[in-house]
Amino acid sequence: MDKAKPEMRAQEGGQTVADKQRVEMATLDDLPALTELVMDLFSRSGDFMPDREVQERGLRLILEQPSRGRIVVVRNEDRIFGMVNMLFTISTARGGFVILMEDVVIHPLHRGQGYGTMLVDHVIEFAKKKRFLRITLLTDKISAESQEFFRKQGFQYSNMIPMRRLIE
Repeated sequence: MDKAKPEMRAQEGGQTVADKQRVEMATLDDLPALTELVMDLFSRSGDFMPDREVQERGLRLILEQPSRGRIVVVRNEDRIFGMVNMLFTISTARGGFVILMEDVVIHPLHRGQGYGTMLVDHVIEFAKKKRFLRITLLTDKISAESQEFFRKQGFQYSNMIPMRRLIE
């Protein structure tokens, strides 16, 4: 189910035209724009170093294997404003399929316009429709703004804490 939000934008000659934002699954054609968004996200993160080749490879793996995950975008005819990636796994605690939601990012010039909410709402509806049992997300510990956004979307803190070991 696509959600749309109208936006008025100026064109040459002072004319304005309605341009509909829509939320939909990304395709391989979107890879360059998705890579740019993830590069921006990782450039502001304390945990990751942006690496165009690595980020593009990871995004491509998701796009080429829809049974393992999907990438959802908010866009109009001209550009992608934001994205979220959903990775699918199984939870023994829930006894079924769950989503790990990562890389929730809105282009800096388009924040505060409801696009993040559109993306998260789409993920929640997708999860309900496909009978996923939980959505888990990782957000930056230092970003109080991100944490507040996700709390407003109904996410709660867990007693679990993320730990990781990098495999080189």
